[in-house]
Amino acid sequence: MSTDTLEMKRTTWKTPISKLKTVAIYEHHELIAALISGLLLLLAWIFKDQLTSVLWFTLHGFAFAIGGYAKAKEGITETIQTKKLNVEILMILAAIGAITIGYWTEAAILIFIFALSGALETYSMNKSNRAISSLMELQPEEALLLQDKRETTIPVSQLKIGDTILVRAGERIPADGVIVKGASTIDESTITGESLPIYRQNQHDVYAGTVALDGTLTIKITTKPNETLFQKIIQLVQSAQEEKSTSQLFIEKFESTYVYGVLAIVAIMMFLPYLLFNWTLSDSIYRAMVLLVVASPCALVASISPATLSAISNAARKGILFKGGVHLENLSNIQAIALDKTGTLTKGKPAVTNVYMDEAVNEKEILSIIGAIEKESTHPIAKSITAYCLDKAGVLAPTFEIKHLKNISGKGIIATVGNNEWRIGKADFVGKELTVAFQQQYADKQSTAEKTSTFIQINERIIGMFILKDTTRESAKEAIHNLKSNGIETIMLTGDNELTAKAVAEEVGINQYKANCLPQDKVEYVKSFRKQYKTVAMVGDGINDAPALANANVSIAMGEGTDIALDTADMVLMKNDLTKITNAIQVSKRMNRVIKQNIIFSLTIILLLVLTNYFQIIDLPLGVIGHEGSTILVILNSLRLLK
Repeated sequence: MSTDTLEMKRTTWKTPISKLKTVAIYEHHELIAALISGLLLLLAWIFKDQLTSVLWFTLHGFAFAIGGYAKAKEGITETIQTKKLNVEILMILAAIGAITIGYWTEAAILIFIFALSGALETYSMNKSNRAISSLMELQPEEALLLQDKRETTIPVSQLKIGDTILVRAGERIPADGVIVKGASTIDESTITGESLPIYRQNQHDVYAGTVALDGTLTIKITTKPNETLFQKIIQLVQSAQEEKSTSQLFIEKFESTYVYGVLAIVAIMMFLPYLLFNWTLSDSIYRAMVLLVVASPCALVASISPATLSAISNAARKGILFKGGVHLENLSNIQAIALDKTGTLTKGKPAVTNVYMDEAVNEKEILSIIGAIEKESTHPIAKSITAYCLDKAGVLAPTFEIKHLKNISGKGIIATVGNNEWRIGKADFVGKELTVAFQQQYADKQSTAEKTSTFIQINERIIGMFILKDTTRESAKEAIHNLKSNGIETIMLTGDNELTAKAVAEEVGINQYKANCLPQDKVEYVKSFRKQYKTVAMVGDGINDAPALANANVSIAMGEGTDIALDTADMVLMKNDLTKITNAIQVSKRMNRVIKQNIIFSLTIILLLVLTNYFQIIDLPLGVIGHEGSTILVILNSLRLLK
């Protein structure tokens, strides 16, 4: 398939949903034309004894025209635009050459198989696009806007940040936002890949493309419709279509030179054997036409692009998004991988790991009240405590009135419940001496590494303490083990102190770590690793990781990372599952193996056909079948990467 045609097909990823059907129609038109061409040939062969010469030539002419129209148009258009000959022109010339020496059936068969292989290649490319096409169809096109107590249906594209929309049970959420009223269990599988729905309520973030299963939600828009997380997923995979691998670039440069070389040799072969080897002129011209057919690099040109697109599609279905084939190609070569700690090896959010409560209080009741108080704060620690209390108590203070609530920035929160004043926060906020006495009761149960203590005080009495920690991802330990098993050195880079870095490194199984790293330190470490290990990957999620990501051979971002990390990275783990890195490496190795198989096979077939033609072993029909058959086999081999 020509370069410009491939680019045309890539642009379909960026077309509106309504236009995506054009791609499928185009794909079917190619296939239908090829099948009609083959049917006409079959009819001509079955009824050759009953047909008049005129009707026989007419059937072949229609087979030639119907099967060859798309490829002829494609080749001529590209030749005019680039002023370079291409494989399509080469094949059309071969078919015309076969006709001029009287081989109408062979010419029609050549066009039929060439059209069939083209339709198959179009299918392979559209197959890799369908995952994104189906995702785009999950994005609602209309939203129910709430304005001045009225409900108005408007196109999603007209939504603005700050607008309020209504999403009823069973409907798909049209844009990213935050719930301001209502609660619902939400199917977030389109974003996270997780099969279990998640309960979301007031002040929880929700995302475009997800489904409110059992509750009506009032949502305040927080992101422009064209900048939602859902759109970013689509755009990341779209960009993968625009960047070509090293192998693909080589083949594209090689194609034009090769075509001119073949035409020059064909021209020589038309007369040289006749002049030097006592061949008849008709034999020389015939062998030149066979050479024109068998030497065309169709299989070689089709060796890489379908394989790359199939592999990218395969990875995308697993939640691994590549920004280009070159990155997928390079991934299998990495010798070391550097990983950020916070947000990468760890979840990047504090989670309640332990709760110590005075035995004299009703723990469930206390947690219910604390959850209701902390719900009014936007601090990450408050959110974690709220989530924990809701999980353990089941409900947040349904029978208590909370008054005089006040957030003290950086310290904690004060509220009045009944006749009691509640304080929740740091030790110096609730009373240093009181907290020390309470902590001593549980000193043997605590470790200090990377942990935060939040205390609960009622009036002048400490009744409880939350221990929070940025916990490691469930996938981190398994991912590190898998990487080591593949012979890849793992190094952790973190801005945290030595004690915290050591604790996390030991927990996940990393032997080498660098603590107290500023962003520029991470860059210098990545540069030094590249000198030591040659090919290095970097995994991160934050703004401070972006410079190091940019300096790695392959950069990997966590799906829930910052925009700048996502923009800088070559590859994104949408499900934040570090074990997917090993999966991606396996896909990369498999893709490179398939590409090598395709190239070796196609070159071997071309060489074999050229030699057997020179020694007059094969004739034109066998040359056609051998050449076009090898192209179909190469594409079918590439399609294996879809699974």
